[in-house]
Amino acid sequence: MKLLMLGGTEFVGRAVTEAALGRGWQVTVFHRGHHAPPAGARTLTGDRTEGEAGLAALADGTWDLVVDTWSGAPSAVRDAARLLSGRAGHFSYVSSRSVYEYPAAAGLPEDGPLVAGASPDDGPDVPYALAKRGGELAALEAFGDRALLARAGLILGPGENIGRLPWWLTRIARGGDVIAPGPPGAGLQYIDARDLADWLLDAAASGLGGAYNTVSHPGHTTMGELLDTCVRVTGARARLRWTDPEVLLAAGVEPWTDLPVWLPAGELHDTLHRGDVTKAHAAGLRCRPVGETVADTWAWLSGRGGTAPQRPDRPPVGLDARTEAKLLAAPGSP
Repeated sequence: MKLLMLGGTEFVGRAVTEAALGRGWQVTVFHRGHHAPPAGARTLTGDRTEGEAGLAALADGTWDLVVDTWSGAPSAVRDAARLLSGRAGHFSYVSSRSVYEYPAAAGLPEDGPLVAGASPDDGPDVPYALAKRGGELAALEAFGDRALLARAGLILGPGENIGRLPWWLTRIARGGDVIAPGPPGAGLQYIDARDLADWLLDAAASGLGGAYNTVSHPGHTTMGELLDTCVRVTGARARLRWTDPEVLLAAGVEPWTDLPVWLPAGELHDTLHRGDVTKAHAAGLRCRPVGETVADTWAWLSGRGGTAPQRPDRPPVGLDARTEAKLLAAPGSP
């Protein structure tokens, strides 16, 4: 198989590139040159934000499969997909379950109501959900039933440049009392970037098209199991102080950002952690145990000196140390 990876040097794109190289595929990585791609990949450089001129390096060549992870204005997806539609057999777009209208009911399948989607002619400052749906529409316009839309949710694993699991690992590694958002039995739904990559390549090679919710089954792990595993793999002398959601919310703690991954029960939790994934799992999606994801992420993070990369278009996450200290010292705290 000949793969053209649009991106391919960070997190999900890099996981796809490494997975394809591991299969012995011929991989071409098209990127801006900010980060080195994995060894063994052919490199083409260009800047998709510059329109057709930025795609000049893609003027020639044929590929069996294109994978695109773009999350900005959908014009970049439109321009690349149009350029490649006659020279590539299949187009896989890593989308998001954010394309569903909020709130998404628990158990919502792929035919649930969707946001309208941004126009490719909209400017660069497009809300994430609208940008991803606009990217889907652009992929479908150019490739039709040869377009695969992988609607991922929370993505974790080695290489994460958003900071969610790395923040928990580094905080717990420091030891001491750690505010943990309750209840510990709250179910989580996510996918390891490597499992997403493997499924994308398998699905595309099989010629699958259309939309798939590509995350684990709801409750694949729990908040308690995730954080207990962080304590175990880091070997830290840390004590998880499980705190009721009401206490955290009253203190102004923001779910998902201040305490990554965590969402209290309700619409947000149902939207992010209780989606229907029957279709993708029937099509071969398999999700590794949380222990493997956490241990491998810690090994990768430790190999970098404990500092994870940070996407410039995403704000840092994590609870302010002063806020955590106040919560720990509050009367009646666990």
